[in-house]
Amino acid sequence: MPDKKSDKKLPIKSDNQDIEAFLQKLEQTPAPTSARGRLIFALDATASRQMTWDHACHIQSMMFEEAGRVGGLDIQLIFFRGFRECKASSWVSDAGHLLRLMTSVQCLAGNTQIGKVFKRALKETINKRVNALVYVGDAMEEDVDALGHMAGQLGLYGVPCFMFHEGRDPIVANVFKQIAKLSGGAYCPFDEGSAQQLKELLSAVAVFAAGGRKALEDLSKDGRSASVKLLSQMPD
Repeated sequence: MPDKKSDKKLPIKSDNQDIEAFLQKLEQTPAPTSARGRLIFALDATASRQMTWDHACHIQSMMFEEAGRVGGLDIQLIFFRGFRECKASSWVSDAGHLLRLMTSVQCLAGNTQIGKVFKRALKETINKRVNALVYVGDAMEEDVDALGHMAGQLGLYGVPCFMFHEGRDPIVANVFKQIAKLSGGAYCPFDEGSAQQLKELLSAVAVFAAGGRKALEDLSKDGRSASVKLLSQMPD
């Protein structure tokens, strides 16, 4: 079982100047010259997230719009809820289409199914390269070792997992940090009071998926953007 002593909270404040500078750099980052980036966006749609669901959809939509300024990015939405229900969309490039998909989902009581998300991500990247996986959730009710094994596999295939943790549960935080480390990704806590922070962090992940590490490094040159937090956790 994860050690509760690992509950370290990262700063969540971001002033307007930081936000403006971040978005300006997004606009200036050149589009990649290679194939379109592919990002899997996975959501916990169980009942515990109902209160923040609509707001999260709005923030995520803004992220996709910002990603469009950086370069080509295709996104697959995966969500789980209820009794063993886990669904994946087709690959989508239009933010409006993805928003309609997300807003059609209603939260239902059930256990987490992170393992199914990872299995789907492995299947997708074996078929065609997936550049990154974003996961947003507040709980973990599965076998930690099994999740760690799959996270390691994703890391071997070059699919970093960016684990966005809603809430302050130290056990969940520890597991999400392990998953991020094993896959070569990053852990990012957030709550209702850090909506702008979440938008920045998700945008940085989208930049990485569309333009690679070079594009993310370009965002971090001022030393203040959310991309710095991601780069500080990711392996060289």
